[in-house]
Amino acid sequence: MEKLSAIIITKNEIHNIESVIQSMQFADEIIVVDSFSTDGTFEKAKSLNVTVIQREFKYHAEQKNWIIPQAKHDWVLIVDADERVTPKLEEEIIETLNSNPKHIAYWIGRNNHFMGKRVHYSGWRNDKVIRLFKRDLCRYEDKLVHEEIIAQGSVGFLKEKFYHNTYTTIDAYLEKMNRYATQQAAEYDKKTGKLTPYHFVLKPFWGFFKHYIVQSGFRDGVVGLTIGYIQGYTVFMRYVKLWLLRRGIK
Repeated sequence: MEKLSAIIITKNEIHNIESVIQSMQFADEIIVVDSFSTDGTFEKAKSLNVTVIQREFKYHAEQKNWIIPQAKHDWVLIVDADERVTPKLEEEIIETLNSNPKHIAYWIGRNNHFMGKRVHYSGWRNDKVIRLFKRDLCRYEDKLVHEEIIAQGSVGFLKEKFYHNTYTTIDAYLEKMNRYATQQAAEYDKKTGKLTPYHFVLKPFWGFFKHYIVQSGFRDGVVGLTIGYIQGYTVFMRYVKLWLLRRGIK
């Protein structure tokens, strides 16, 4: 089998760190890059017989691209702290690496959970990420949010999926979306012209309508309605923050 390095990026993940590491025990190397957690994440990770590095966090793509070349092995698996490698996914990863892989990277789907329920629709149904890849042939695109792997070769698909406990609370979801809106404002400044009611009214409405109606969020009940509203709110806040940014107002 090709040897595998697994990487986790953390900050204040004490509620996740032990179980995510336990789900990755099949890897030949596990690296935790912690951004000076204050809740005991660093100390807990050090007690679990893995490599732990502390480094200031700028944004996800930058942090991941910094650590990837430092992995010992040719193949890398990146797992978020709120994700788990299921036993079936573990088996498929091992089988893939044992079979002279045909691709240099692989998409892995995610079964998302929110507010204690599995989310089947709401735009999250076909959620997938490139997380298993050859160390020297893949890097993340330099984006503040929603970064994707750029692979110098063909990309395949694994059948099994991560278990993803997306947001444990509504507050956590809102906090993350608010942070995304702040980061996206800087990116959208470069490609957005004059701000108009289209940005403040129609685009947020479309954000809600797309997730709740077009992507069948209504079939997820209250959870789907919540996702739709928060997605629309996030789009609205993106442009409000861009409006403030252009006026030098924090």
